[in-house]
Amino acid sequence: MKTFPLADKKEFIPELAELHHAEWKHFNPSLSMEGRATAIAEAAGREGIPSIFIATSGSELVGSAALVQQDMATRPELSPWLAAVYVKEGFRHQGVATRLIARCEREAAHSKAHTWYLYTEFASGLYEKLGWHHMARCDYRGVMVNVMYKQVASA
Repeated sequence: MKTFPLADKKEFIPELAELHHAEWKHFNPSLSMEGRATAIAEAAGREGIPSIFIATSGSELVGSAALVQQDMATRPELSPWLAAVYVKEGFRHQGVATRLIARCEREAAHSKAHTWYLYTEFASGLYEKLGWHHMARCDYRGVMVNVMYKQVASA
């Protein structure tokens, strides 16, 4: 298993857009597949904010995680955000998400962030194990989510 900035492996953008679209289109049904691919390409910085990191196994895309400035339109005062944490089903429970999240956290620290945020429908337990804390439970775009935060270790 290897991790890379998506900026170094742009050939994975179309597949990543499909995976993200299938997983999260209910948050923004008006966003087309093409629009999602464009958004991913624009956020695919190599470092800093925004950046997207992917995990691969051989030549197969396994997962992703992103560090973005904004991820929740109803909470514009919060920044930066961990977003787009996704691992293909056959690779879950193998530490892939943890590795990708750690890579994003290093970028957050280098970017001088003190606190970062995320929202999740189902994965609060994973994030709690990684030191995240609950901030709020709320309806976001018709979906109940947990908003969480974590202090960023100094770089």
